[in-house]
Amino acid sequence: QVQLVESGGGLVQSGGSLRLSCVASGIIFSIAQMGWYRQAPGKQRELVAVITSGGTTNYPNSVKGRFTISRDNAKNTVYLQMNSVKPEDTAVYYCDALYRRHGYWGQGTQVIVSS
Repeated sequence: QVQLVESGGGLVQSGGSLRLSCVASGIIFSIAQMGWYRQAPGKQRELVAVITSGGTTNYPNSVKGRFTISRDNAKNTVYLQMNSVKPEDTAVYYCDALYRRHGYWGQGTQVIVSS
């Protein structure tokens, strides 16, 4: 059974930093493409960052230069370092795994950025 468990969300002031973690189980983590998405109230879920099994990363312009995705295959964990956060970064953040053509989601972790 595949499980993705996010942690690290919370309340942070504008301009501050936060690091999210996602621990995966039930997959061969090293071959999975991992990603972070977010969904703000009333909005569609959107991609925040993705990292391939080879370590290639990609970000949308909205977070490029502020957010960094990384992975530790020994710990089956993917991270999202969020710096210089803005109120518009407020959302539920979800971990995603693309593994053997199947997509899996975590339960999400709430991030609230106060102005």
